[in-house]
Parts: sequence; C-alpha cells; structure tokens
Amino acid sequence: MKFSLSWLKEHLAGDADLVAVTETLTRVGLEVEHVEDMAGELSAFVVGHILDAQRHPNADKLQVCSVDVGKGAPLQVVCGAPNARAGLKVVFAAPGTVIPASGVKLGASEIRGVASGGMLCSSRELGLGDEHDGILELPADAPVGRPFAPLVGLDDPVIEIAVTPNRPDCLGVHGVARDLAAAEIGELIEPPARTVRGAFPCPTGVRFDFGDAEPLSPFFALRLVRGVRNGPSPEWLQRKLKSIGQKPINALVDVTNYLTFDRGRPLHVFDAAKVTGDLVVRRARAGESLLALDGKTYVLDETMCVIADDNGVQSIAGVMGGAATGCDSTTTEVLIESALWDPLNIARTGRALNVHSDARHRFERGVDPAFTLPGLELATQLVIDICGGEASEIVTAGEVVERDLILDFPVSEVKRLAGLAVTPAEVKVPLHRLGFWVTGQGELLKVAVPSWRPDVSGKADIVEEVVRIIGLDRVQATPLPAGVSVGGAKLSPVQRRARIARRTLAARGLVEAVTWSFVSKAQADSFGGSKPELTLANPIAADLSDMRPSLLPGLIAAAQRNADRGLSDVALFEVGQVFWGDRPEDQKIAATGLRRGTAKARGAGRQWGETTAAVDAFDAKGDALAVLANLGLQPSAVQIAQGSAPAWFHPGRSGLLQLGPKVVLGAFGELHPRTLAALGVSGPLVGFELILDALPQPKAKPTRAKPPFEGSAFQPLSRDFAFVVDRDVAAGELIRAAQAAERKLVTRVDLFDRYEGPGVPEGKVSLGLAVTLQPREKTLTDAEIEEISARIVAQVAKATGATLRG
Repeated sequence: MKFSLSWLKEHLAGDADLVAVTETLTRVGLEVEHVEDMAGELSAFVVGHILDAQRHPNADKLQVCSVDVGKGAPLQVVCGAPNARAGLKVVFAAPGTVIPASGVKLGASEIRGVASGGMLCSSRELGLGDEHDGILELPADAPVGRPFAPLVGLDDPVIEIAVTPNRPDCLGVHGVARDLAAAEIGELIEPPARTVRGAFPCPTGVRFDFGDAEPLSPFFALRLVRGVRNGPSPEWLQRKLKSIGQKPINALVDVTNYLTFDRGRPLHVFDAAKVTGDLVVRRARAGESLLALDGKTYVLDETMCVIADDNGVQSIAGVMGGAATGCDSTTTEVLIESALWDPLNIARTGRALNVHSDARHRFERGVDPAFTLPGLELATQLVIDICGGEASEIVTAGEVVERDLILDFPVSEVKRLAGLAVTPAEVKVPLHRLGFWVTGQGELLKVAVPSWRPDVSGKADIVEEVVRIIGLDRVQATPLPAGVSVGGAKLSPVQRRARIARRTLAARGLVEAVTWSFVSKAQADSFGGSKPELTLANPIAADLSDMRPSLLPGLIAAAQRNADRGLSDVALFEVGQVFWGDRPEDQKIAATGLRRGTAKARGAGRQWGETTAAVDAFDAKGDALAVLANLGLQPSAVQIAQGSAPAWFHPGRSGLLQLGPKVVLGAFGELHPRTLAALGVSGPLVGFELILDALPQPKAKPTRAKPPFEGSAFQPLSRDFAFVVDRDVAAGELIRAAQAAERKLVTRVDLFDRYEGPGVPEGKVSLGLAVTLQPREKTLTDAEIEEISARIVAQVAKATGATLRG
C-alpha cells in the first residue's frame, strides 16, 4: 500500500513529520517497507543560473558555461546539451554528488582541455524521466543556490507499508490515518457524508440471477450520471495517482482508482451508451469469455460471478471490467457501480484467471459493507465536480448485511494475555479513536466492533488492538527465575509411535513422502466426503481447498506423478495429520503406505529368479501388520473384517483392522477402480492407513514386571490340517479357533493352502492350516499329539462349522 505524505495529511490533522509518521506506522503494526523521499535524495542538486555560454574551443557540440550557483564567483561547467544558453535556470550538481541514474560519483574533470567544475543535469540523469536531449529547464523565478526538488513539487515523500491480509481497512489512506490518529500523532479528519440528490429515475435497472444457488453478491448499487465531459483528470488527482505508481487514464476512471486507494472502496464505471438493457449479476456460463480492460481475453466458467447485459458479459465481478463498455473521451453518460462480492469467490476467480487487480486485492480481503452507498455518493460528487453532469436516483439489488457484534470485554484480559496492567480509561481511549463503540464504567466493558474491522471477533483481538496502540514498549520484560533448567526431551505416545512407524516402513522398502495437508474438493469427496467446516476460507490454490481426511490422496497423486515420469513401480509412505472435523479430537495422526505396479516388499521390477507380479492386498496387509507388530501388538490379536473397509477400497480385496468390535485401527487393500477413475490415476495401487491415536494407551504404571523369557529345550513340531468350510468364512476365524484349542502348546498357526474345485463341494473351500506345537515340560507322545489334534479339529468345527477334509 502506497501513499504520499500530503495525501495522508488530507485525512490526518496535525504537524507530525515524516519521521514521526513512519515510526508510528511500524509501531502500530503497519510496517514501513520503503520511503521514497525525492527531496532528500536530490538535496545536493541546486538551482543554477547560466550567465554566459560560449562554444568549446576544441569541440563543436560542447559549450563552456559560466554558472552562478549562489556561492560567490561563478563556476565553469562544460555542457553538451543543445538547449544550454545564457539566462537559463538549470539543475546543478557539484563535484562529489552521486548521479541517481548511473550511481556515479561526480568529480572535477577536464573535457577536451577545458576544466569543468560540475554538471548541468537532464531529467534522465536525475531519475525523473526518459528525457535526455537537453538539460532540465527550471522556472525563471527559481532562487539560485536553493535545492531544486521542492521547487518542482518533489518534496512530497511517498510511503509504502506492508498490510497484513487481516487488515483490509488499511488498504485505504483514510484507514491508515485512523490508526495514526489512534496512536495520538494527529486527529482523524472525518469528511461529512454528502448525498447527491437524484434528479431523475435511473434508466438502467439491475437484478440478481443466481437461481436457487447462493448469491455471490449480497448487494449491488448503480446510478447514472448524464451530461458528463470526460477528459484528462485535474492535476491534483493525476499527481496523487502518479505518486503511487498509477497511470492516469481519464477523469471517470481516475475517480474510481482514487477512491480505491483513498477510501479502500473499489468501484467501476460503464459507458452507459455501450450498455444494452439492464445489468444482470449472475454466474458465468460455460464457454463465455470477456475482452477485459487490460487487453486480454479471459475464458470464464460457472464458478465465476459476472455482470452482464443483453449483449453478454461486460465485467468480471470485483476483478476487472470489460473493454466493450469502458469509458473514453466520447463518454457522455456513465453508470457508476458500487457493490459487495463474496470474498472467497473473488479470490478463486482471480487465481483461476491469473488476474491481479487492485479491486480483487481489496474485495477478497473484505471491504467495509457500510461504506457501499456512501462510496457511491462520494464517487458521484467527484464525477460531477470534475466532469459536470446530472445524477439519477440510485437503483439497488440485494441488501447490505452488516455484522452486529458486541463483545463483553473484561479489562483484566489485557493483563492476562499481554502482561500489561491498564485502567478502563486506557482501554476506552484507543478503542474509541479506532472507531469502536465502548460503554461501561467498571472492569467489564461492552465493545461494539465497527463494520470496517472484519478481523476483530473475540476478546483476544480487542487486547491486540489496545496493546498495539498503547505500545508494546510498555510491556515489561520478565526474566526467567534463576536456576530453572530446561527439561530433557520428552515424546508423547503418539510421537513415539510415529517414529516407530517411520522406521518400520522405511525398513520394508517404502520411501517417505511429505504431501500437502490440503486436497481438492473432489479428492476429499472420494475419501470420506468434503465438509463445510474443513473447507478453507482462502485456499492457496483451487485444488488445495479442503483439509485432508486421509493421507492416501496425496500419496496417490505423488505415485501418479512418478509414473508419468517413467517410475511406475513406487512404494511410498507418510506419517502425518488427517482431519475428520473442526474439533481438536477430530485431528488424528495416521501412518499410511502405498505400493504401485510391481513394488512388492521384496523389491520392484523384473528378477530372473522370480515371476513378475503386481502388488496385491496382501502386500498392504503385510506392511500394516509389520507396523502394528513393532508398536507392540501381536498380529494374532488383530482381527481382520473383510468387506468392512472404507468405500475407497475394493470391497472384495480389502479388510478392516480391529481390536475387538469397537476399536478400529485402520484398513488395507486394493484401491477401488472407481476411486482411481475419480482421481484420474491408473493402477494397480494397494495401500493401508493406520490411525496411531486409536492404539490402546500404554499403562502409566505397569502392574507387574515383564515376565522372564521362557525358552524350551524340546523340539517344536508341526501338524497340517485341511478343513472344508463355507466359502464366506474368513480364514482368520479358523486360525483363532485353532489357537484357542490349546493355548499353552500352540505357538503359531499359518494358512498355507487354499483350494476349491474337484473334490470340494460347491460353495465350499479347503483351507490348509499348519499348527506349530512347542512342548514346555517334556517331549509329547503320539497319543498326546493325537489328543491335541482332536481338540483342535473340534474347536475349529465348533467355531466355524468346518469339517476335516478326508
């Protein structure tokens, strides 16, 4: 945000100088980034008077000038400018002066045998323009020896400040002056509200056409001024715009640009003769385009808000107007628009079209809704004052909905949050000067927030306002108590689990990835559904609009980017936050892995000793169980519920990982083809996601010591069983039943075979289990082994209905 010191003084009464203004701006949170003080930078350049100019004896195009600079005897200066002549007032630079355009330090010199004691400067050499055919000519009454810059209007410093996104009120000079007045370096000048009486009905109407969808404009106001004479704007207006780097165009356009920077109120003007019918505020239609005022054609879509007439789109609402209805020297009737727009939609439209305009910059941060109509009145008066004409009545659509926020504010909050002891009076004064309405006599005040401060919504914001105006230098430094030592590093249980999960997955050949915490709405819908409370108000990109409900979308996109570059076999993992709601307990830590192509745990690609195979659900299952095992869970204790995994997994090639019926640890499996199609990626892709917060918390104080290791001196033995069971019975049920048959001796049960076909009844499947028995006290006899085997068969039959295959 740029403005000149004189411009600021039009809103701030007082005698504060440049130093006081810049220091106070930074103190109240409006950091000064740069000050362009041409008078100070050019103070060494003074007014000179050429008394005599004679041709150089050794050069036809040079002249030897005698120049009076107000310091005794005239100086001799060699000059090559064609307009150098006796009697001319010029800009003189003495030896030792640094020339702005070149950065060269001037020294006394001898040119073609003639001494030259200085330099007569052109506009280019002074950094004031491109003119270099001759030296700069000053008015005849310019006082000799005085700095020239103030004489030509260069004594008005330009200040550039950094305005944070939450302070749209300071995107106008008036708002900056309000903050300075609150800091007591001047008084805010509040010009009286002026209303321009409408002399006739506005012939152009305005209406909204958003159908059943949410309107993208809450309020739109319009009026016509007829009989205007559009031309160059007055010198005072051009000077203001030029001082901040804006190019004057014509009076009508310059008025809207002036109010954008002066009051933070963007407006737009249409040449009424070029508008056909009424103006309609609506969403753009697919295929519509607009040749804008910047000379570029923009293709629009249904997400964008536009202003249209009977001929089509005439303006991209809140972003940029169209060239077809722009005002020029032929304009005699002008439509002035003042409206409110949806900030998020303006931001999305600007980013989608890559348009960076001053209007967009303000609308996407939030303009003062209460100044919508006063801004239109002020623009109308300026147009009439500069261009003449007669104004119509105002036509509107929608209504201005102002925020009515009144906060109960305990004065003690300043001490609690900022460590600054203040009295109620010290709170009231700065808030009043900032435009807040404050009432109350005791320690509890009622504070009403003004319409131009959308960033203030709670007590902490009020504390911030008080402290930044009173001054952070009043906050006393408090040293730490002597002898306090910094404690050792401590990790929470979830942090320890995250470390273990990373090491486990890296050891299994997966590469760690770090993806965005944001995903597109389509990705959020594919992995649990986009929620309004998880949609960003101001996303950094259109495809990063929602907080991620899962780590899988980011990993899938990363795997596809690798595949697009020829690395089709990748194995990635990430441990990070996922978001299921806007409450603290809805934020979880997940450990997620993804394999693509042939990136199995043994390694990706073709190998001479093995047949190349694509990844499958068992690879993802193995990764998940390995993580759980290293986190202290026995794989045998984890239950796998087939067909219960989330919808983004293939229903027949996935499973839900549980500890009992209520504790869900995560899921694994092959990604559903429908999900891959929605994301525009190709498979095969398998993955898993574990919620580390869901694991049981370790006991704070173990009730007993870890049992000693119980080794056995006896040889383990294995027995194979083939069970015929219904096809829909999970193998895990058979495994758990076999383990339960003899817990002291059965140490391991593995599924080694699955068969269906000839010899097995229709609808049945044969599952082969290898049961490992570990004797503890003695070697088992054949009879004992047979007895245990019988118990295993009986337990499996009872739990699953299986029969031993003959």
